[in-house]
Amino acid sequence: MTLDDHRRIARLVLEEMWGQGRLELADELYAPDYVDHAVRGPEPSTVLGPEGIKAAVTAFRAAFPDLRYTVEETMAERDLVMARFSARGTHTGEPFLGVEPTGREISYTGTDINRIVDGRIVESWVHYDALGLLQQLGLVPEIPGM
Repeated sequence: MTLDDHRRIARLVLEEMWGQGRLELADELYAPDYVDHAVRGPEPSTVLGPEGIKAAVTAFRAAFPDLRYTVEETMAERDLVMARFSARGTHTGEPFLGVEPTGREISYTGTDINRIVDGRIVESWVHYDALGLLQQLGLVPEIPGM
């Protein structure tokens, strides 16, 4: 695979799987022993395999059914690809972290780093503005001046 192939995978993951709910992409793009090193809400810090990532996407999209991701930039080197992204959605679906739908619009940014071997993601590190997301939903008070 080329570095351009890695960039394409990063876009598919964010814009189509997370942003459009195309869960079938997980079977194509993630290795059976895939490890996620990010904490996503109440899930454990390590999600294994395509089924684990499908569950994470499903849970998040259930709370934010209109969720959309935009890849702002990608960089690839060796077996790693990094995507800087922005996301927007509205909390109109299921409860999120135990809180009933607020109807609030949310937006946040982050980076997604994936290690790809033989065309499949074997591990990833995702960092996003979780505090900002929680503040937008009213789950954490905003701190003046910050």
